[in-house]
Amino acid sequence: MSKPLSDKPLSEKPLSDLPPAASPEALALLQRIADALDRLSPASKVHAEFTAADAFVWQAASRRLAPVPKVNRVEMSLLRGIDRVRDTLAENTRRFAAGLPANNALLWGARGMGKSSLVKAVHAEINHFHGPESRPLKLIEIHREDIETLPDLMGLLRADPHRFIIFCDDLSFDTDDTSYKSLKAVLEGGIEGRPDNVIFYATSNRRHLLPRDMMDNERSTAINPGEAIEEKVSLSDRFGLWLGFHKCSQDEYLDMVYGYVDHLGLAVDRATIRAESLEWATTRGARSGRTAWQYIQDLAGRLGKAI
Repeated sequence: MSKPLSDKPLSEKPLSDLPPAASPEALALLQRIADALDRLSPASKVHAEFTAADAFVWQAASRRLAPVPKVNRVEMSLLRGIDRVRDTLAENTRRFAAGLPANNALLWGARGMGKSSLVKAVHAEINHFHGPESRPLKLIEIHREDIETLPDLMGLLRADPHRFIIFCDDLSFDTDDTSYKSLKAVLEGGIEGRPDNVIFYATSNRRHLLPRDMMDNERSTAINPGEAIEEKVSLSDRFGLWLGFHKCSQDEYLDMVYGYVDHLGLAVDRATIRAESLEWATTRGARSGRTAWQYIQDLAGRLGKAI
């Protein structure tokens, strides 16, 4: 029986294994050829260590997942004025974590109203409910400019026993951007489909993810304007949940401010907080959760309170 061939790369084989009659020049040439072949061979598939953290960032250039030791998030109880969408997203995520059918979700609407904060808070809440030993949900952030690598990311996750929320913050597409077509195919239309253990959550200021002038241009230049618009709108149709975030009222804004004050234990009378926080919102031209938090940071800094 012939001796089996070694499975080691050529560059790892000692030169003494080669026929003794080879000249030094031939050995050097063969070594360079072996090194070149090893460099040209496809890289081995990277397997992420999902027990390292609860959250990761997808690094598209190197096709790897970088663990996030501490997620920048707000507690669920501090998210005020968005009760309905909060409960809807939490229920959808609970079903997904339990292995039941769930929908991709698009959180759209007014800026600063807690869209991305809600995604991160729901992820933490579900994992807290299941306990530190289980931690069934992993949150993976993919940057908007890396959307075209989404098939590679899903391929990495498909066979893993964990369940994953892929999260894209501030998702939108510019006039000349065609990557939205690949996103459509990956979410629902591709031959493989979305893996059962993956769900996609995105936030955007636009309900249809595309700028209005892009849609108006398609309407004016297309041979069949209706079909052109249908193609654009069909992207948002891939999201079974549309959760709208709208500008808050003055009372809702003050409720957010008071919630932060009580949570952080800031010793300031309500009348002062009301006057200052309303002036803060007026000078910035917006009432939102983000504006409320920015006021709280300013207030805590003036009081010498670390948060």
